[in-house]
Amino acid sequence: MTKKHQKHTALERPKYGEFHQYEWAILGTPCGQIQKLAAQLIGALKDEAQLAYVDADHAAADKAKKIPIVGANQVYTDKINFHRFDFAETQNPFQRRPLFSQSDGVLVNGNHFKAKRQIVVLDPKKEESLSRKLDRLTDVALILTMPATEQPPNLYPFLQKHLGDQQPKMLSIDDIKGISDWLREELNTAKPPLYGLVLAGGKSTRMGEDKGLIDYHGQPQREYLSNLLQQECEQVFYSLHPDQSADDFGNNAEIIRDSFTGLGPFGAILSAFRKNPNAAWLVIACDIPLIDQQVIEELVHARNTSKLATTFYNPITKWPAPLVTIWEPRAYPTLLQFLAQGYSCPRKVLINSSIEMIDPRRPEVLLNANSQQERAEILKRIKKPLN
Repeated sequence: MTKKHQKHTALERPKYGEFHQYEWAILGTPCGQIQKLAAQLIGALKDEAQLAYVDADHAAADKAKKIPIVGANQVYTDKINFHRFDFAETQNPFQRRPLFSQSDGVLVNGNHFKAKRQIVVLDPKKEESLSRKLDRLTDVALILTMPATEQPPNLYPFLQKHLGDQQPKMLSIDDIKGISDWLREELNTAKPPLYGLVLAGGKSTRMGEDKGLIDYHGQPQREYLSNLLQQECEQVFYSLHPDQSADDFGNNAEIIRDSFTGLGPFGAILSAFRKNPNAAWLVIACDIPLIDQQVIEELVHARNTSKLATTFYNPITKWPAPLVTIWEPRAYPTLLQFLAQGYSCPRKVLINSSIEMIDPRRPEVLLNANSQQERAEILKRIKKPLN
């Protein structure tokens, strides 16, 4: 049997909707009510989640048919308290998604836009309109009743038929706490899984031997780090360069070979996201020998999934430590954008992004060992003789 030809490389894709991986269209009620509800929910969760909102502005369209600066296809305006970017051309999902990549989720005015999941309001004023939008109801997650309804009403017959056996949760539209609690749980459930990545593909030029094989703790350093990560991560992988032998890693070792070559750790991180763009990656290098379980737990405990990354502040370098860092899925498009601008430094990405940076309890754990002299100093700290 002839194998079917595949024209394009099969890639693991982020689980996007129209705007984001986690999005909810609110529909079934007038736009003013949708805007009010979205504002209440965003306000209720503002201290724990970064939520975005998508709507259409008919009033503005009636007042100005053209972009503010006539002839410009894009206009950026610094509004002091916020920033606005106007586009003359309609943005399709491929263009919109990067704009929302730094949000935890998106609430959408479902009267104007589709979204992957839906919140349906049983508002009699929009019952007929809703009956004409059943094609948008692909995954109804929540149903809201109007405040005057003392008992949950029966669903509209057309809606009951459309939902079939589905039984979405039902709340009153004025129960902002209940709706906020529901949305909070949705966001918590959507928390990306944590994977581990041991950077074991370096050439160790300055050290003169493979840093991943040096024994600081009774076993090769790469195995030591893998064992640490396995206590906190769902899966742990070794990062290797393309022509590196994996024969001595063991049959059960999970390997990710660099598919972004010649970029060092930057390429290793990108290759991990190419493997699974829906996971967060706890990346750790073999040249930081004093890392122990307490350090890993410290980082994981401080993890902020609303940021691009969670990392340590290195008081020695005065910069974040990119190779002891949890990189969230939202980092993937940002890393690619930096690469497209000619930068392949993970630290530069952290410095120029919204991150969670913590002070290590023991700053010395971030010391590097990239040469024989540095290795000797580390071994003195561990109180182990140099072999």
